[in-house]
Amino acid sequence: MIVTRNSFSTAESLAQRLSVNVGSSLRQAIAGSGKAVLAVSGGTTPQKFFEHLSQQKINWSQVTITLIDERQVDETSPRSNAALVKAVLMQNEAAAAFFVPLYQNPAAADLPNFDVAILGMGNDGHTASFFPGGDTLGQALSDSAPPLLAISAPGAGEPRITFSLQKILNSREIILHIQGADKAATLEKALGQGDVLEMPVRAVLRSSKQVEVYWCP
Repeated sequence: MIVTRNSFSTAESLAQRLSVNVGSSLRQAIAGSGKAVLAVSGGTTPQKFFEHLSQQKINWSQVTITLIDERQVDETSPRSNAALVKAVLMQNEAAAAFFVPLYQNPAAADLPNFDVAILGMGNDGHTASFFPGGDTLGQALSDSAPPLLAISAPGAGEPRITFSLQKILNSREIILHIQGADKAATLEKALGQGDVLEMPVRAVLRSSKQVEVYWCP
């Protein structure tokens, strides 16, 4: 377990710093291999970060953006993470990036390893679409899981598609972006003793990979 914490006083200051750091990581990846792959999470938490990152001066034409997970809904749905990314992140400078959706796109499983993977976390201890009680949760967390798989769970709402734990852990850099006192309490519980299946985010936190936590109240 290698967890580094970065705390900020406001969501704005967190978004600014995270966008600068992620921008730097993407530039380094492009300098090293000529391309970069960024995997992001949906929801309300990352929206300010998306706005700031979209303005970073990067060779965005060499960046592929995808999602950590997605609801099985069309992009016309307000619940679509793909629609959110296109509307908020892939604007300004980042409009030149290439987007790979997950819904109805099995070819996403062939994406190379992520240079940066940005995770969220629910108060139930889920991350990606690793929900407690998920019908394929055990498979998603196993070393032999396919890179991309479907999962349904009582707390997930719609059926989901998610990259596997192993695919996420193969990322060069893993970031957990959370906000609020409730998420801080959830993180403390997840860092303690307990079953991974009860709080699947523990599978990430207990891995040998370094996880950078970005948090604000």
